[in-house]
Amino acid sequence: MKLILTGAVDHLGIPGDIVEVKDGYGRNYLLPRGFAIAWTKGAEKQIDGIKRARDAREIRSIDHAKEVRSQLEALKVTLPAQAGNTGRLFGAVTAADLTLAVKKAGGPALDKRAIEIAKPIKTVGDHTVGVKLTSGVVAHITVAVTAA
Repeated sequence: MKLILTGAVDHLGIPGDIVEVKDGYGRNYLLPRGFAIAWTKGAEKQIDGIKRARDAREIRSIDHAKEVRSQLEALKVTLPAQAGNTGRLFGAVTAADLTLAVKKAGGPALDKRAIEIAKPIKTVGDHTVGVKLTSGVVAHITVAVTAA
């Protein structure tokens, strides 16, 4: 079965790749979960749109990664969350919450899988999280979690 990947799949490929997989794997896993679409000549034109979106988010070089790191580390990121009287959050701050907060603070669009949270953020206050830009460049941003 020939498919076009719309999401990153471990050991298979990245969005925009055309892959050949067994019928059952494609029908039962990739297609229902939205990781792929069926390959057709018309769908192949969609690959260009997927690749353009990926290139816009992608870090182009080490110098570009360092530039993005300095931009991220200069940001003042504030994240309002529901908290109790003691300052403990109702739940935890997720990577998706952090990507939205960085975007609202004027930072670049990040992939939530690139955010590395050392231990779960469950209290109000300042917390440091890492953002893996490339294999050698990690940006450390400080997030101020406030009670909403």
